[in-house]
Amino acid sequence: MEALVQLGMVSDFPSDAQIDENRSVEAKDYFVHRNGVRYAGTHLIIDLWGATNLDSPEHIDSVLREAALATGATILHGHFHHFSPNGGVSGVLVLAESHVSIHTWPERDYAALDIFVCGECDPYKALPALKKGFLAERVQLAEHKRGLIG
Repeated sequence: MEALVQLGMVSDFPSDAQIDENRSVEAKDYFVHRNGVRYAGTHLIIDLWGATNLDSPEHIDSVLREAALATGATILHGHFHHFSPNGGVSGVLVLAESHVSIHTWPERDYAALDIFVCGECDPYKALPALKKGFLAERVQLAEHKRGLIG
C-alpha cells in the first residue's frame, strides 16, 4: 500500500460522493432498470481509428473529462501516464459511477477506450465529445450490460 501512495494512485481524501455513515440516508439503488432488464451498468468498448491528439496527456484528460461529464457522471480522480515524448498515453478517470479509461497508439492513429457507468448515466452521451476531441475517422463500438440480473 505504501508504494501505491507514493505513486499517487491512492487518494487519502474521502470523496464528496461517499455517504456519511452517521447520517440517516435512504440507500439508493444504482442498478439500472430498462426495458424489463435490471443490471449494474452499461460498459462501452470504443475503438477510435484515424484519431488525432493521442500523445498529449493534457488534451486526453480534457477530452475524457468533457465526455464523462456529458454522461452525467461525477469525476473523482484522474491519472494519465505518457510513455515517452510523442509516445502513447494510458489513463483513467475514476467516477463515482465507475470509470473511463484510454490507451493510445499515436503511431497508428488508434485509441482504445472503455466507459463503464451505472445508475442514470448514459455512456452514449460521451461519444460526441470523443469524436470532436480526437477527430476520429472511424469509431467501432460494443456494448455490454454489466451485472445482468434479468
